[in-house]
Amino acid sequence: MISYQKKKKNLVVGCGLSGAVLAERLASILDEDVLIMDKAPCLGGMIYDYKEDGIFVHKFGSHVFHTNFEYVFKYLNKFSDFIPYMHKEAALAEGNFISLPFNLNSIYNVFPKKLAERLENKLIKKYGWGEKVSILDIKTKPFFWDKDLDFLASYIYENVFIHYANKKWDRRDLDLSNVCVHVNRDDRTFNDKYQGIFKEGYTKLIENILNHKNIKILLDVNFKNIDASGFDRIFYTGSIDEFFDYKFGMLQYRSARFEISKIENEFYQKTGVVKYPNNYDFIKIHEFKHYSDAKTSNTVIAREYVSDYLQNNDTERVYPVYSKRNADIFKQYKIEAKKLKDVYFLGRLGDFKNYSMDMAAKRAFEVFENVRLKSVLEENTLFEDEQLIVK
Repeated sequence: MISYQKKKKNLVVGCGLSGAVLAERLASILDEDVLIMDKAPCLGGMIYDYKEDGIFVHKFGSHVFHTNFEYVFKYLNKFSDFIPYMHKEAALAEGNFISLPFNLNSIYNVFPKKLAERLENKLIKKYGWGEKVSILDIKTKPFFWDKDLDFLASYIYENVFIHYANKKWDRRDLDLSNVCVHVNRDDRTFNDKYQGIFKEGYTKLIENILNHKNIKILLDVNFKNIDASGFDRIFYTGSIDEFFDYKFGMLQYRSARFEISKIENEFYQKTGVVKYPNNYDFIKIHEFKHYSDAKTSNTVIAREYVSDYLQNNDTERVYPVYSKRNADIFKQYKIEAKKLKDVYFLGRLGDFKNYSMDMAAKRAFEVFENVRLKSVLEENTLFEDEQLIVK
């Protein structure tokens, strides 16, 4: 016997990728009503983009989709055509543009040929082709210690890493184990199987995901100003500390300001992103034309400036600051969240985690599956062919 259960009403707070994917799953798979809202006047969250002279400009810095999760890739491809693109970045140090991640090509970017050859030969001999070697290991492991390689590790630390990290995080007590030399010539930023850009832009991608009869969209409205008592479930992708009125303290973020400029040249730089570890106040220059097939005589860049996020100063939370203090505060909020019935937290701000786009989508899938399982258990039903059937 088929039983049609009461159609539940869901509130999703945040129109970024996490919120959009979750809303679509609730609407399509469970056939439930969804109101998705955002305090911003536009869709997309941090991946919001707009078109200028045929170029998609990413308002909050470069976003290149990459993943090894085939199901995430296939899901998003249902809503937009995909353009393969292999992202590359560089850093400006001592007047040289250095390939990133730092690899054998990078060595030849900055050192005389004879020294570069010697460093290359030593790296391959000691560690092997294709290895990723921490500069901390190079400097501290006696068995592998070598004067030339020690010099190389110090060069990377001083010219590529530490000043950039200090500008981005305003601190120097950072984990060096992730600062590496790649013993290869692969200049790609990502090694994932699927890499590229959505042809119509990210805002259009979100719009397409949310184009469902069961979904209603409410923009330019703050969650704090609405009565959410009529909803069966709430999915919150905003900052978890703000949801609880900062009762355990404020989680720390770094904010970013993007100074966007139109340049009357076909291209401004050779790669989509160039980092500036040592020069100028900005940390990166993004050039969005690299992510487009636009044929124009001009280009659009954005200089990225990073500072502390301060409440009520019209800035955005961009980079979560990982520290023991923040971990302890977040843990208290997670404990508090578990006390709430049918309220779920997810996304970069809800989970206090710097998600890539594929991980944001994956997290939304995980939350949805938990909700679906809970719904099945509550109704004592079996899930079959996307219908809820009671024995």
